[in-house]
Amino acid sequence: QVQLVESGGGLVQPGGSLRLSCAASGSFTRILAMGWYRQAPGKEREQVATITSGGTTRYSDSVKGRFTISGDNAKNTVDLQMNNLKPEDTAVYYCTSAADGGQSWGQGTQVTVSS
Repeated sequence: QVQLVESGGGLVQPGGSLRLSCAASGSFTRILAMGWYRQAPGKEREQVATITSGGTTRYSDSVKGRFTISGDNAKNTVDLQMNNLKPEDTAVYYCTSAADGGQSWGQGTQVTVSS
């Protein structure tokens, strides 16, 4: 099993930046990929960004050019650098991983973008 813990959420003004971090721990042979999803109130959870162990990244159209995902295979961590934040980015952000034991989810961290 993989246990995921997110950190770095908070309140920022539009145009500001935040950096989210996710640390993986537990019993697993390898992590194939990690990523970030988000869920705003009353809306379905959506994929934001993913990264494979080989470094291949993928972004949703709504965050492309503003967010950057990065990972450290040795430390089993993944970060999400969020720049030029918009009010519509407000959501609970969840870290996820795909490992040998299946898919795991973190508890989530709140990101609020408001003046």
